[in-house]
Amino acid sequence: MSDIFSALRDAVGEQAIRTGAAINPKHFTDWTRHAPAQPLAVVFARSTEQVAAVLRLCNAHGQPVVPQGGMTGLAGGAIPGTADIVVSLEQMAGIEEIDPAAATMTVLAGTPLQVIQEAAREAGFEFGLDLGARGSCQIGGNIATNAGGTRVIQSGMTRDLVLGLEVVLADGTVLSSLNKMIKNNTGYDLKQLFIGSEGTLGVITRAVLRLQPQRTSCQTALCALPDYDTAVRFLHQLRRHLGGDVSAFELMWPSFFELGVSLTRDRKSPFAERHPLYALVEQRGFAEQADAERFGAALSEALEAGWLSDAVLAQSGSEANALWAIRECTAEFPQRLAPINFDISLPIGKIGAFADECQRLFDAQWGPHLSLFFGHIGDSNLHVTVDGNTVPGVTHEAVDQLVYSLLRRYGGSVSAEHGIGLLKREFLPYSRTAEELACMRRIKQALDPNGILNPGKLFE
Repeated sequence: MSDIFSALRDAVGEQAIRTGAAINPKHFTDWTRHAPAQPLAVVFARSTEQVAAVLRLCNAHGQPVVPQGGMTGLAGGAIPGTADIVVSLEQMAGIEEIDPAAATMTVLAGTPLQVIQEAAREAGFEFGLDLGARGSCQIGGNIATNAGGTRVIQSGMTRDLVLGLEVVLADGTVLSSLNKMIKNNTGYDLKQLFIGSEGTLGVITRAVLRLQPQRTSCQTALCALPDYDTAVRFLHQLRRHLGGDVSAFELMWPSFFELGVSLTRDRKSPFAERHPLYALVEQRGFAEQADAERFGAALSEALEAGWLSDAVLAQSGSEANALWAIRECTAEFPQRLAPINFDISLPIGKIGAFADECQRLFDAQWGPHLSLFFGHIGDSNLHVTVDGNTVPGVTHEAVDQLVYSLLRRYGGSVSAEHGIGLLKREFLPYSRTAEELACMRRIKQALDPNGILNPGKLFE
């Protein structure tokens, strides 16, 4: 190890390396707080050349490396082992270029998502990715996990927003494909190998992001619904009326909604009665008055058809923020609960039945307890959280087996937007065939033959 550390100091400088007690505990685990471990060292790379030098040295010595960004992951994908060296990208932050003609932004991997969003707005554009961790997460991690968020139905997943990447391979080779063109049909689209690969194939250092015209109007409503099938009909009715301007359709089951209300400033529900389901819907467009009229007409039609039991239309930005605060209560989960979280995906038509059956299984297994169901629905994503504080003696493994076994029967995916990491690798075969997994392993072997990149993630 002394030889590696000596070579690393020569490559990046003494001041860029932390070992022992000098390592900040934030590098030990992510937002899951799962299996914290102190790595051998943390190297704070400041350039692509330094990342390449570190990987070249570590590959030559067979030394495992774990890339880290904002540590906001929810699948354990950036958690190190005690024998690993961490390469942190947090000092590689900044916006290198905004190209108005191409509607692109070139950024370093350590740039926080919120910084990118604000820079896009200042330039008259917007960047379509948005999630609750926007102030802490970094774009490199967003790309490495193919992050989703609340506006996928309008803007797509992260892979839909990336035109080009710069990636350092395990042997230190710099793969630069900072493409700005939408049409570039020149063989394999190599960037797609790395988007969603969770740092197991290469370390992302730069990205060219696709920007969109800045939407100038936003309409928000909280709707009460009688059942899941009606919620799906309402979603499709909104799309018929509003087309691509539907930017969010967040469905909340009662236990989640009531917890969210209890954590807001006023702690008061917008509705006088309890309802079976709640949908937070948002329209984002370009014509304030016309958009408001179309949005209001869509809500009125749904009310007249009996699809909505009630609805609250935000009249201002502050009122819209208050409605969103109910949905974004998930930020409080680590402090308020002992959360066992699931990020899963199912065909939209099956989500309601899955949630009902899952709740019945929970109740039969544990009796009275707190379990929460919520999701984006329009992009087939359901989140489930069990509060371990309300189920004495429950283990993460036991809840995993229950949920994923049911999910397998429904033909769903064990990860919709959080990745596989450490926490879901055992269940990856529930969603991918043996042939698919074998192909993934061949790709891993080709790009990282010594297995140094983020070992233990995705695969055992």
